[in-house]
Amino acid sequence: MRTMGNMKKSITADSDFAAWAAARSQKTNRSLAGARLAIPEPQKHAEIKSQAQQWGMTVEDATMTDEHNEEFLCDGTQSIDSITDMRKASGLEAMEYAEQHMPVLRDTMDSLTTRVDFSGIRIAVCLILEPKTAILLRKLKAAGAIVGVYCGPDSTDPRVAEQLRREGITVESSRDWTAEQAHEAALHLLDEIQPDIIIDDGASFARLASLERPELTANLIGVAEETTSGVRAFQQMQEAGALTYPVVAVNDSVLKTGFDNAHGTGETCVTTMQRILGEHAFDGKNVTVIGYGPVGQGFARRIRALGAEVTICDIDPVASLKAVFDGFAAQDIDEALPCADMVVSATGVRHTVTLEHMRAMHEGATLAVIGGIANEIALDEVSDFTPQVNRDTVQLNVPDGPTLTLIADGDGVNYTVGGGNPIEIMDLSFAVQASAVAYLLEHRGTLDHTLIRLDAATDQRIAASALKARGYRASHAVEDNGYNWRLTRFAENDRENADR
Repeated sequence: MRTMGNMKKSITADSDFAAWAAARSQKTNRSLAGARLAIPEPQKHAEIKSQAQQWGMTVEDATMTDEHNEEFLCDGTQSIDSITDMRKASGLEAMEYAEQHMPVLRDTMDSLTTRVDFSGIRIAVCLILEPKTAILLRKLKAAGAIVGVYCGPDSTDPRVAEQLRREGITVESSRDWTAEQAHEAALHLLDEIQPDIIIDDGASFARLASLERPELTANLIGVAEETTSGVRAFQQMQEAGALTYPVVAVNDSVLKTGFDNAHGTGETCVTTMQRILGEHAFDGKNVTVIGYGPVGQGFARRIRALGAEVTICDIDPVASLKAVFDGFAAQDIDEALPCADMVVSATGVRHTVTLEHMRAMHEGATLAVIGGIANEIALDEVSDFTPQVNRDTVQLNVPDGPTLTLIADGDGVNYTVGGGNPIEIMDLSFAVQASAVAYLLEHRGTLDHTLIRLDAATDQRIAASALKARGYRASHAVEDNGYNWRLTRFAENDRENADR
């Protein structure tokens, strides 16, 4: 039986799921989705139980929970103040903490290295540089690969960059770069690593190589692409006949889109905005979410659990209808914006929020991007706006319009001014990334220069590992269910009647 923790400032003592979720997410960068929440007598805390379940947690009675599989158990009786704040840890400590909670990547790499030789493979990585990414780099290096990583100034964790350099990984990363310096650093990494494989975010590195280092792409085994916007860019390259190497669309794995986007980005964008705007910033607010893909869905469901009135704007009638069936209002953007206290763009499409849209918003409204690409909000049309790195908020004076509160200078909220997607979520995504690299190596020289999707069996193996780590498992089917396509319901009925 479990011993109940300190009740002071606990989720049950304060009956405040919003405050607890924000604090735990920001301090630990652990995922609430997929975790178990132990609270005493859940039936007496119906609101907490409902909110936790809407966030993707299973809820159980703390007095009945044993010590089995504590890795994914959240003690709801624990004082928030007693939770260690990993944001204050050293780079080494933060990386070791992340590695401790990434069993799926560990299991996947152990399996892959029994059949794939990573020795001497030169891998250039363009990803957000923080503790979870560092574990992927460590694993690839430990398998024998030569690894180098680039990260722009807006999404670099300096303590991690410095630690990786100590461990012998080539790092091009600085928060102090100008745009020109960032460009030169990216080219420098390409020139130094001379990659066989690129692990990419937004198709940034591969497109840079195609445009400015085409000689490098001639020997490229392939690319593993992490994001929706990157897959979209490679699709356009393919249609234009400009794709000269195979690309594995890691983003199209259900373990990426269905978990990383919906649960990882959806959850951490909420809790990062809570840190900036206040734990109860969504309660009673009218929030317009533009885009009802996985990111928008994950975000919308969680802020509704925290008391927001949510309106969805999506140009796809099917997505809009899905939003309605999920219990949200669906409106045209011109209808929704004037009434919105917050506007959140979740499309990954340039100029989703135009200057005219900003002019339609009311004075003091909040504007943010979750997920995000450059100028998803048309800030390039606001002449006196100058972006800065890692700035929580700024007052945006819209020409001939209102003054808005802009979060993270219009960049992706969770990775620029927050800790990025949770550890357990990136554990899944990086297991897919590692599998994509192994696939490219196993099939080198035989793949068409096109977008490739990993097979369902890869997702199933990774999902089975994740279930096992959490103490769960999928069910099984009978070996022979007697299926015969000739046996219709009518034939079944005829046979049953004959037997009577």
